[in-house]
Amino acid sequence: MDPNTQGSNKRIAKNTLILYFRMFLMMAISLYTSRIILKVLGVEDYGINNVVGGLVALFSMITGALSVTVGRYITFELGRGDLHRLRTVFSTSVVIQCAMALFICFVAEVVGVWFLETKINIPIERLSAAHWVLQCSIISFMFNLVSVPYNAAIVAHEKMSAFAYISLIDVALRLLIVFMLNIIPFDKLIVYAILQLCVSMTLRLIYGIYCSRHFWETHFKFVFDKQLIKEMFSLVGWAFWGNGAIVMRDQGSNMMLNVFCGPAVNAARGVAVQVNTAVYNFTTNFLTAIRPQITKSYSSGNLTNMHNLLMRGTKYGFFILLILLMPLCANVNYVLSIWLVEVPAHTASFIVLTLIYSMFDCFGNPLVTGVLAQGDIRNYEIALLLLCIFNCVASYLFLRMGYAPEWVFVMNVVFKVFIVVALVWHSHVKYAFPVRVFLRQTVSRCVAVFAISYAFVLLFKVNVGSDFANFVISCLSIALFTALVICAVGLTRKENKYFASLALSRIKKGIRR
Repeated sequence: MDPNTQGSNKRIAKNTLILYFRMFLMMAISLYTSRIILKVLGVEDYGINNVVGGLVALFSMITGALSVTVGRYITFELGRGDLHRLRTVFSTSVVIQCAMALFICFVAEVVGVWFLETKINIPIERLSAAHWVLQCSIISFMFNLVSVPYNAAIVAHEKMSAFAYISLIDVALRLLIVFMLNIIPFDKLIVYAILQLCVSMTLRLIYGIYCSRHFWETHFKFVFDKQLIKEMFSLVGWAFWGNGAIVMRDQGSNMMLNVFCGPAVNAARGVAVQVNTAVYNFTTNFLTAIRPQITKSYSSGNLTNMHNLLMRGTKYGFFILLILLMPLCANVNYVLSIWLVEVPAHTASFIVLTLIYSMFDCFGNPLVTGVLAQGDIRNYEIALLLLCIFNCVASYLFLRMGYAPEWVFVMNVVFKVFIVVALVWHSHVKYAFPVRVFLRQTVSRCVAVFAISYAFVLLFKVNVGSDFANFVISCLSIALFTALVICAVGLTRKENKYFASLALSRIKKGIRR
């Protein structure tokens, strides 16, 4: 292994561990606070907060496209080593994000208020509180949008420790929200919305201070580089359609569930999304650590290293998710019973289907980074748009015909498979991604590991007395078996040796200390 690749692997491993520390901390607090918040707000208000917040999230079809473009350009220029160009890119990004924040604020006020008062299924006595949630969500969304270039700079520089440190503040503030909800004698939903806004404003300020102290290019200067803006919006233009389609599918599904099934089903979906986010973060943290390396490999012309990173990232991300997904799906009802005071109907099935969706997403997530690094995304975004439209239409028809709300999630899984196929083909055409090698070395191993592990889950039964003992033994047994199958079937001999030597060196360092 050459020194550059070895250094890159060490950097990825270090950043992954830092991000995992951040994730464990955030997940533990999130699971605790969501339980208390659901109890304090009640199922109806919790569902209202979820669906009204989803109204504002619809505008991320614009901001999502801007975010991926900003991240791509900052990382690309950092890989080229042109610091003056990098500063111009950053400052231009801030100008664009501020202008877009003002535009979205205006549109959200007009469209959001109209939709809230005429279309959403909310009890009339809770309409005033829903308006508070909407206004706080819009302002919070604006602050988060302006933060995008600063977060992108941290990721591009691979300073993941910053996220870990700032997460400590985030955790403290969210615990404070739970405490204040119980003592402030006003409408709990309104108080919750205002406190969430305060957290967003505080974190935005902290990220800005950190970047200005550590990265020279984040010292803002007003620039209006027409050529750069034209280049960025060329990428944004196509990314808008793809991100818009994804947001339309996700939030459109949320709205359809509200219209056809009511706020209680939105609460169940909100819990499912939260659980999926907590579990899938194990994979996304690893992918966040390798994402800058993928873009930098492309910008420096090292396609071989880029292809290897994409295939390893897909496989390792899938295996990380599988170790968590299998035990959770096998024990989802028990987990919900000890986690939530009141479990909304459909929650268990929503969680399982959402996790299955994320399992397929593992095959596409790294490749999206490769597509953005290459820059020519038109054909993929058109395919993504069409598939998401068909997904929404299919979901609507199933709900209209009276089918169970679970069919919305089933349609998401089915169309996700087609999206991954389109992404793989586009990658092959645009930057010579080796599809046959990918199928043989990555996809086939992932499928084999999943099939063997799933068969074990179906056959494995435990009954030692108490429910908690059964739960612990079941989770440990399934996770251990899945890990062994990954080592035996999923990883190559060379990969097993590398991870074994890495673990051994870490143990020796720990003993010496």
